[in-house]
Amino acid sequence: MPSPVLKKLAGQTAVYGLGTILGRVLNYLLTPLYTGIFAAEAFGTYSEAYSYIAILLIILTYGMETALFHFAQKNPNPKTVFSTAAVSLILTTTLFWLILFPNSSFVSELMNYPGHPEYVIWLGLIIGFDALSSIPMAWLRLKSRPGAFSLITLANIVVNIGLNLFWLKWGRDMYLSGQVSPFQGWGLLEYNPDIGVGYIFLANLIASGIKLALCIPLFRTGKLLLDVALLKQMLKYAAPLLVAGLGFILNERLDVLMLKYILPLSPSDAMQQVGIYGACYKLAILMTIFIQAFRYAAEPFFFSQQKRTDAKEMYASVMNYFVAFCAILYLMVVLHLDIFKHFLRDPSYWAGLSIVPIIMLANIFLGMYMNLSMWYKLSGQTRFGAIFSLIGAALTIGLNALLIPKFGFTGSAYTTLIAYGSMMLLSYFWGLKIYPIPYNIKRILTYLFLSVGLYLFHRLFSEVDVAYRLGLGFFLWCSFIAFVLHNEFPNLKQMLLWKK
Repeated sequence: MPSPVLKKLAGQTAVYGLGTILGRVLNYLLTPLYTGIFAAEAFGTYSEAYSYIAILLIILTYGMETALFHFAQKNPNPKTVFSTAAVSLILTTTLFWLILFPNSSFVSELMNYPGHPEYVIWLGLIIGFDALSSIPMAWLRLKSRPGAFSLITLANIVVNIGLNLFWLKWGRDMYLSGQVSPFQGWGLLEYNPDIGVGYIFLANLIASGIKLALCIPLFRTGKLLLDVALLKQMLKYAAPLLVAGLGFILNERLDVLMLKYILPLSPSDAMQQVGIYGACYKLAILMTIFIQAFRYAAEPFFFSQQKRTDAKEMYASVMNYFVAFCAILYLMVVLHLDIFKHFLRDPSYWAGLSIVPIIMLANIFLGMYMNLSMWYKLSGQTRFGAIFSLIGAALTIGLNALLIPKFGFTGSAYTTLIAYGSMMLLSYFWGLKIYPIPYNIKRILTYLFLSVGLYLFHRLFSEVDVAYRLGLGFFLWCSFIAFVLHNEFPNLKQMLLWKK
């Protein structure tokens, strides 16, 4: 029977999701704009750049968000923990900028962006702004303020989308029609085709700057002082999380970077394949959004509930609902790919649609791993996270090197599935020895195997009329939802009817 506090977790996931999901969905709607404007090669540059951003952001935040959650629960003055984490990130981000900016031209050449050192500067500023925002945003999560968190997130997304539309829709349309821009001579406000995908970076930069500006009042939570003794403890706790996070993000992003250099194709053709892979990867965004929204709510929630006598049973219930909902999302997309594929406006991108079911299943494994990873975070044994992530990273590097030359981006998709699946299994079996949680394995496997089985059954009709295929897919999806509700209704009813 689920604990009543699960209703609180569900509610916070929904509120975090309002900012994260709504914002990401709006951002997702930019995909047709990008794929309608940029050829696959240019889209590959965009995908590659954001892989670098993701990797460097992990390095520049070095596990301090989770360290904040951990030490704020133990320290009698949580504001001191916040202050120490914030000052530490301010110092390291400043150092990063001092190294990067004077060498922007050299770095742009290394990244094969010749003539665009401004790309490097803009990307560096995005990374720095997001790193500086991470601790105040984590503080909002710690203090159970999902409303403020979501408002700041939405402001960031709305500005980003608005500027994308301003430059790549309105400005570009005026330029192509030969009209004189009202911003002629106003520098970056006037559309310049030479900037190209750089407008995506510039829009993100301004949005990240506004997000940081909205976080500035939170820096006044306490005096910005650095407690050196506390910082040493936090760094010791966070160091394995940095390794774990780096290994994790390499699992997620390294495939894009390796495709560029390992594919036995010309640089231009390789970037086209990177663009197709990156665009089709975006069709799995609904799964990614849900997992991220859940993580924002679940991580501080799990820490706050660890002293309860029924904590482990509650964690098991959370996993059960999580997998059920992920399986529903999985089938919603893979059974209706004939609809979702039109988000990629240029049909040349559809060559990569076969990776979508693989990537979505891989993301389910990733979400399960995030749930399972709480045992080593709660027990303070964060070194295991580093071990699992390094194993995953080794699999990612080795299998990509082996499979990309033979199977192209399909090999990368299967590599992601194997890496995340391996990390999930390692965390589960190791956790049984140290922090056993009574997961309902039978029900979890039922949801996973049934959802994949329904997709494979639907694939048997891939040659029939599209309308029939969509109708069958909708029927199978609704049938699966009915099955889940039949299994989970008694517990869900208790959660929904519970009142404090």
